[in-house]
Amino acid sequence: MRTLLIAALLVVVVVVIWGYSTRVPKPGASNQPAAEVGTSGTLNKEKARAAGAEVGEKVAVAGEKIKAKMALDDTVKARAIDVSTDGSTVTISGTVGSPAERDRALALARETDGVARVIDHLTVVGSR
Repeated sequence: MRTLLIAALLVVVVVVIWGYSTRVPKPGASNQPAAEVGTSGTLNKEKARAAGAEVGEKVAVAGEKIKAKMALDDTVKARAIDVSTDGSTVTISGTVGSPAERDRALALARETDGVARVIDHLTVVGSR
């Protein structure tokens, strides 16, 4: 009886060692490769390009929209104001005749779609 128990134990040890050495998958383990980490599905490149182009158009047009708003505004003299864009950041520079004109120019820029930040480089001078 003792010899039979030792033989059974030896068979179990050999099977376990063989299982680890040959990397036999565990019962119920899938043979499919693991999904990529950090993805939420497939990437639609055309859709991504279209979304990027739409954002780019909004940013490029933002400077033109601001300049047009200033030209149509009665408070702001747009001829002496420059508008430049870098991404969603707009820089307003030039000279204005009063603090009210400066405030209005900055407000027009801030309320424009696609503008996240407005940098003020306006100088208030006496009457122009």
